[in-house]
Amino acid sequence: MPRQLNILDRPAHEDRGYPPLLFVHGGYTHSGCWDVNFLAFFQERGYNCFAVDLSGHGESDGFDELNSFGLDDYASDVRRIVASLDSEPVLIGHSMGALVVQRYLEKSPAKAVVMMAPVPPTGLAASGIQLALRLPDYVFEATRAVRGEYTENTMRVMRQAYFSPDASEEDAAVFQPMVQEESQRALTEMMALAMRLPVPRPRIPALVIGGQLDALFAANRLHHTAAGWNADTCVIPRAGHMLMLDPQWPTVAAKIDHWISTRVN
Repeated sequence: MPRQLNILDRPAHEDRGYPPLLFVHGGYTHSGCWDVNFLAFFQERGYNCFAVDLSGHGESDGFDELNSFGLDDYASDVRRIVASLDSEPVLIGHSMGALVVQRYLEKSPAKAVVMMAPVPPTGLAASGIQLALRLPDYVFEATRAVRGEYTENTMRVMRQAYFSPDASEEDAAVFQPMVQEESQRALTEMMALAMRLPVPRPRIPALVIGGQLDALFAANRLHHTAAGWNADTCVIPRAGHMLMLDPQWPTVAAKIDHWISTRVN
């Protein structure tokens, strides 16, 4: 039997005939990250919104098998959800989720794709070194966060890693219950991205959007992802990595809404 996948289904307040939006979360978290701000924003603007918990995440099945799942398994999750929709969606993936939607698009169609704070095509290695130099205790504190063992220093380090300097302790606290373990297989695959052979990409509208102050994946690396997709690129001033939760999230959402209305509809 296929794994049961949890899906947040948020229909448009007034359906305006736009393509549906399918949101795919990043690593170490689940679909709840979209439900705080983004889903209501796009519902209000006439989009039917869906957000999936990838296998082993949130309320989907597979947590006990989490370390066996790779990016292609997550792409298969997306494929199952897309097959259940009435029309081709705009895929919106964040961080690892941006890689997942790219893997999906290697074999399956979509109306358009938005890649938010994507893992660079070169993988996690360089970004990990940069983050370790900036926040030497990040790995230790992130491990505590995954286990739910938060201290004052854990909160400080997580806020500095994932949010902009404008984020308050309250902003970062919203993210705290969303943090969970991630698949070791998926992490290994992301470390080795640079070794993967190039693959054909569909010619669909694409947007790469990132935060100017993203501590995980620097904004000056967005063009590496954009180049492969001939994508439009947008950098949000003063935003951090968690673009959907940062204080700058209204600007991010408005940029995506405007891009879809001008490049897709």
